[in-house]
Amino acid sequence: MIDVIQANTTHLEQAAMLFNAYRMFYGQPDNLEGATAFIQERLDKQDSIFFLAFLAGTEVGFTHLFPSFTSVGMGRIWVLNDLFVIPSARKSGVGDALLSRAKALAKETASKRVILETAIDNYPAQKLYDKTGFIRVEGFYQYSFEL
Repeated sequence: MIDVIQANTTHLEQAAMLFNAYRMFYGQPDNLEGATAFIQERLDKQDSIFFLAFLAGTEVGFTHLFPSFTSVGMGRIWVLNDLFVIPSARKSGVGDALLSRAKALAKETASKRVILETAIDNYPAQKLYDKTGFIRVEGFYQYSFEL
């Protein structure tokens, strides 16, 4: 059975451990202390929503959402910034459960949509997003200004 809960400060250690593993998956160095500080700040400031997934009582994944707004749509949107499932729990429905909870959050908060992006070569993630009803947006370029 998969349980998805909204993390709070009592879940900091579990959330930080998964967040650190996620960052390492993307080629970042091991930095549990930094991951803990980052998640602690998010939870303390309540400026994002961090859902933890448990499979048979063990933490196996998370998704991290940040609130934003659509000016044209005149409403709230949620940016699904991070989604991670540990390798041993992949293909067990954990990703689906986390995405379902993110979509439920959007409905609960009367939001317009949930948006996300993934790497062009992250085919497993693309397959999951396609399967769970997310639609690829064509015709836009992503830009970034690094500081």
